[in-house]
Amino acid sequence: MTLAMGVPPREPVRKWGSVPEELSARVPAEQRGPGLDRDAVRLLVSRGTAVSHHSFRELPRLLRAGDLLVVNTSPTLAAAVDGRIGHARVVVHFSTRGDDGRWAVELRDPDGRGTTRARAGGPAGTEVRLPGGGGLVLEEEVGGRLWWARVRGGEVLGLLREHGRPIRYSYTERDQPLSVYQTVFALPSSDGSGSAEMPSAARPFTARLVAELVSRGVQFAPVTLHTGVASAEAHEPPYPERFSVPEASARLINAVRAAGGRVVAVGTTAVRAVESAAGADGVVRARAGWTDLVVTPGRGVRVVDGLLTGLHEPEASHLLMLEAVAGRAAIDRGYEEALRRRYLWHEFGDLHLLLPEAGQQEHPHAEHCGSNQR
Repeated sequence: MTLAMGVPPREPVRKWGSVPEELSARVPAEQRGPGLDRDAVRLLVSRGTAVSHHSFRELPRLLRAGDLLVVNTSPTLAAAVDGRIGHARVVVHFSTRGDDGRWAVELRDPDGRGTTRARAGGPAGTEVRLPGGGGLVLEEEVGGRLWWARVRGGEVLGLLREHGRPIRYSYTERDQPLSVYQTVFALPSSDGSGSAEMPSAARPFTARLVAELVSRGVQFAPVTLHTGVASAEAHEPPYPERFSVPEASARLINAVRAAGGRVVAVGTTAVRAVESAAGADGVVRARAGWTDLVVTPGRGVRVVDGLLTGLHEPEASHLLMLEAVAGRAAIDRGYEEALRRRYLWHEFGDLHLLLPEAGQQEHPHAEHCGSNQR
């Protein structure tokens, strides 16, 4: 599998502007005060351009019996490992394992505060020494700052278990254990694979909240998409990623749609997985492998009616996916409100629920207009 990036989609200027640094969530919600749990975050709800403000714990009241949540079961890996190039220290972010045994990696420089800063990649042939006597050699540029690397002297997943730590960015306050980056839906994969970075839209879910949703008639469809690193993603589409939509989930999604229920994806990763398994007829079929699908307003969505997601920076390509689900006006209006009400950004931050407008046809994308064809 070659992780070739597509042509970056056109990124329009966001009229809501930049995000103030103080709106970055620096620690998980449960560490902000006594008695708090993961679900102690805020929830912005957009129905078209109509916006309302809630606690995430209110989610069961905002959905209805017959709705379906599509959730990503990918576990988060301890994907950051210290290394050296000559005498210089570097941090290796292991992103994606290829079919040929190589890994797509990003090299970053330590910043002296426990986090990292961007580093120019390459050149080909660069050797990085790793803990335990192993190493890697950069072989081929993927795009952005990612390189295909051949790892020698050990198995990468064992290296990550013994010497790795979760990828952490400079807006966070301190290192966290890997358990903080696992969602309630995470399941170990048969080959030990996982995500370089947490599928963070699912992080606020707790077992109690899931039980309440089930008791109210909301169903869950598990899918898997192993996410790569996000640090290289500024004005760039996502890289190809491994995904799986099992037969049982495909059947459940189709049944819910046929019965008039809403299919709400938990996170952009869930959108990418389920839309990759949907045909032009809007029917989801069991699929597994690699997806290079980039969901944009031009491509549209075929299956997803709503989306639960975090708040994204104005340069993130994910915003085009949000526009594909809800429209540009809804996204602009929601983000203006998020800034005005001082919602928190990033993986430990607040959530945004995009739902169809009241009275809107639940599956407008089922009408196969040209813009919905891949």
